[in-house]
Amino acid sequence: MMKTITFIGNGNMALSIAQGLKSDYNIEVVGRDISKLSKFEDALGVKVEKSLLKGFNIENKTVLLCVKPANVEEVSSLLEGEARVLFSVLAGTSLEKLRTHFNTKAVVRTMPNLSATVQRSMTTLTGDIAFKEEAETLLGAIGTTQWLGTEKEIDIATALAGSGPAYLALIAEALTDGAVKQGLKRDDAMNIMRGLFGGFGDLIQDIHPAILKDNVMSAGGTTAAGYGALENANVRAGCIDAVESAYKRALEL
Repeated sequence: MMKTITFIGNGNMALSIAQGLKSDYNIEVVGRDISKLSKFEDALGVKVEKSLLKGFNIENKTVLLCVKPANVEEVSSLLEGEARVLFSVLAGTSLEKLRTHFNTKAVVRTMPNLSATVQRSMTTLTGDIAFKEEAETLLGAIGTTQWLGTEKEIDIATALAGSGPAYLALIAEALTDGAVKQGLKRDDAMNIMRGLFGGFGDLIQDIHPAILKDNVMSAGGTTAAGYGALENANVRAGCIDAVESAYKRALEL
């Protein structure tokens, strides 16, 4: 008999995670609007249990919380019962805050990223260690996972992996614009950039970034010239500062 996962919230992240779980779990989704819950079911392509939020009983359920961080207080006040475990995907929402507002035996914070939509998320996890293996299995359905020992680490990881797709999107767009500026057609530049990122994603799994750079940079060559321009533009410092700024913002949420 398949276990049931109860999603509180029916947004894009909930749908992405449910897509990865629907073959192995029964899906239950809880929200404010029955028509939006029906659209969630249609997009998922399998039958789900649909319930409205107000008065919903989470007694002994495995809950995956996918609401907006600002709505924690309101959503928690509408629920009844005590959950078996609460898995939260809310950025910057501490374990303490989750335990304060939700009635649950255990809490695990998870931080998927945008690649969850293609089952390639880099998801970081922390919380009640008794649920480490379950959390890794559950979130492993949408990609790879990394358990971290402290909340500080998951907030830093949010700044890296959670926000990272936006940073890489900027780099991808800028490199494409650079090729167009030099005379490459836009469609060709986009296709080449996509091929670049696809291949690099595989290479970086096993090769240190510094070694990758050294392997492609020959003395006095084109890569060395381009790399020097990036260093002159303080791209490295900008990336370091981006992670710091995102981490500080995560602490403020």
